[in-house]
Amino acid sequence: MTRTMVALGLMMAAAVALTAQQGLAPSALGQPPTDTWPTFNGDYTARRYSTLTDITTANVKALSLAWIYQAPGGGPIKATPLEINGVLYFSTPDHAYGVDARTGRELWHYAWASEGGNHLGNRGMAALGDTLYFETPDCHLVALDMTDGSHRWDTRLCDSDLFYYASTAPVIIKNHLMTGVSGDDMDNPGYLDARDPATGALQWRWYTVPQKAGDPGLDTWPDLETARHGGGMTWQPVTYDPELNLVYLTTGNPQPVVANKNRPGANLFTASIVALDLDTGKMAWHFQASPHDTHDWDATEPAVLIDGTIDGRPRKLVAQASRNGHFFVLDRTNGQAIVSTEFVKTNWSKGNDAKGQPIPDPGKMPQIDGALVSPNQGGAANWPSPSFSPKTGLFYVNASRAFSVYYLYDLSDNPAGWGGTDRGGWSESMLQAIDYRTGAIRWSHKWPASAVRSGLLTTAGNVLFTAGSGGLEALDAATGAPLWHTRFGPVTNAPITFELDGQQYVVVGSGASVFSFVLNR
Repeated sequence: MTRTMVALGLMMAAAVALTAQQGLAPSALGQPPTDTWPTFNGDYTARRYSTLTDITTANVKALSLAWIYQAPGGGPIKATPLEINGVLYFSTPDHAYGVDARTGRELWHYAWASEGGNHLGNRGMAALGDTLYFETPDCHLVALDMTDGSHRWDTRLCDSDLFYYASTAPVIIKNHLMTGVSGDDMDNPGYLDARDPATGALQWRWYTVPQKAGDPGLDTWPDLETARHGGGMTWQPVTYDPELNLVYLTTGNPQPVVANKNRPGANLFTASIVALDLDTGKMAWHFQASPHDTHDWDATEPAVLIDGTIDGRPRKLVAQASRNGHFFVLDRTNGQAIVSTEFVKTNWSKGNDAKGQPIPDPGKMPQIDGALVSPNQGGAANWPSPSFSPKTGLFYVNASRAFSVYYLYDLSDNPAGWGGTDRGGWSESMLQAIDYRTGAIRWSHKWPASAVRSGLLTTAGNVLFTAGSGGLEALDAATGAPLWHTRFGPVTNAPITFELDGQQYVVVGSGASVFSFVLNR
């Protein structure tokens, strides 16, 4: 290597460090992502839609590999990377990384000294100014210096001795840092915290299930003690409407998971979409996607904000393709259901009630001798993010139609944990393009694999990026026609896109690696 090359390398490193020091302006968090990808979903709407047009249906076939980065802490990388001033920031359980977005060169790697916890996955980071935030499996919130990954402070979010863990991507909204909690096989309550971004101090906490006499929703549980241990974890990032000042939270399944003898009733506010006032945490409205869930169908899929037209008039909407197979479009000012339909064929409900909520079929509750149910425990959709394109008016989600036999094995009056299980059978996977106005499937792209769980990205170039079987795929967002693909292994997060130096990059994770693509000009 020549002295000139060494000098150029040092200059590039200094330039990257300088831009990183500039940090993330708060105003960037509420804007459509272009030269940045500043939060988990790109912006507060969770549309995962980019207004960039460099990559189009005509030229996407010229995409080629720019670089690969291998994370030394291991994978799989479930986090959505942030891109800020030419640097990618992402996390895996106990690890955080800063990587040059142009070259894939590692700038820094931070390793948290873990005390244990569930290492199932980590969904990413939040950024404000020159500070990054991420959650750890042993229930901590950690703040890092963006420029070099050095530790600034940490605080405890939950109690890992109670089998909580922390895996969600925090979200910065104004002077609030929104954090959630995770937990499997436990009977503790879920909650959402608003915290001070400067210190991590708690500002307010909203529990997903009633905690004291007089709390809303208590009448949907048999008693207060059962409600207080009702579950409803909060492991997906929230969305936000700045005009209404409402945060949209999606919640997990009730406890016990499958056995349900001790919890008759709807079990609010589990498996629900909930709107909360940003500054106080007070609930504005709720909509329950799966009343009295007995199939482990968390309703934690993202609540996607759509500004659309229904019956000829503009409406503020929020949409979800829920794990139970139902697609909901609600008025986000009041939670009123406008669309309530299926995005795959299911067999567990007996239609909808007057509020648009599915009515569970008692015959599809778990049984001692088994009940054949569709979808299966993995759900018609799972945690990977959908996308909405204002250009096509379509909501996109990777879906699965699958059957499973649900068995009940704990018949006691107070079952614990799961108290039952399911055994899978036939399944198929497809990408569904849904008309948000009606819930009608406009087109469907079948995948050869039986379970495709990748997140999605759409662009103003009318390109939809996702994963099929073993790599990144590009489809025509209007028609579903295949345009381009590459094979490198299963995609484990959702693609992002951004523009640097006049080039549009597409970045995606697979296992412990990050892959970056640009047009081959």
